[in-house]
Amino acid sequence: MNDDAQILIARLLTHQTLRRDDKMVKRALSDEQFRIEVDKRLLECGLKLLDNVYADHVTIALHRNVEPKIFGAKDIWQNNNFGLTRDGVALLVVLWAQIILPKRERQETHVTVADDQNDLFDKDSPIPRAEDTSIGISYTALLSDFGDKLGKKTRMDMNLGQLSKLGFIERRGDVILEGPLLDLMMDTDVLKERIINGALSDVFKRAPLAAAPRRGALDAANDADAVEPPDTPN
Repeated sequence: MNDDAQILIARLLTHQTLRRDDKMVKRALSDEQFRIEVDKRLLECGLKLLDNVYADHVTIALHRNVEPKIFGAKDIWQNNNFGLTRDGVALLVVLWAQIILPKRERQETHVTVADDQNDLFDKDSPIPRAEDTSIGISYTALLSDFGDKLGKKTRMDMNLGQLSKLGFIERRGDVILEGPLLDLMMDTDVLKERIINGALSDVFKRAPLAAAPRRGALDAANDADAVEPPDTPN
C-alpha cells in the first residue's frame, strides 16, 4: 500500500492532474485505508488532494495551514494567484462562472431513475462526467462582452494564453473549453452566491454567451486546424 501511495503522489507531482477514471485515482477515491495513507503522506509535506465529483480530474495543492508560511503574510499571499495579474484573475472568474456554473447545473439535474422498478435501492444514475456536460464559450462573444473591462484584445489574449498553460482552460479555434483545473481550484461554495448575486449578477440575467458542446467543439476544431481566488498549487 505504501508503494502505491508513493507512486500516486509522484505521478500527481509530475503530471499535475490525473483523470478520475485512472486506476490508482479510483482506488484513492473508493478505498478508505488507501486514501488515509495518501492524505497522511501529503499532509506531511503540507499538501492535500483536491477532487470533487463534478470534475473529471484530481490534483494536489498546498494545505491552507502552510500557505502563510510559504507566501508570507495573508495580505501578500492572497495576491499571489499563479502569477496572474488583476485582469487575469477577473478573466478566470468570468470563465469559471460562464463554464462551470452551467455545467454544475446540468450535472445536478441530469439524474435518471433506474428503469427497473424492482430495484430495491432505486438508485439514481451517477452524476454525468464533465466531459459529457461541459460546454465551451465563444472567444468572439467573450471579447465582445468583456473585452473593454478586461484589458481589450491584447491583454485578454495574453491572459487566455497563461490560463491555458496553467491548465484552467483549453482553446480549440474560437471555442474556450474547461481545462482540468478549472473546476478543481475554485471554491464553488464560496464563489457561487457572490458571483450570481454580486459581481456578475447582470451577466446571469441575460442570454448566455454563444456556446458549443465540448465534444462537438473539439471535433470541429480538429477539422479546422485547432489552436491550442483559487487554491494554490503544489
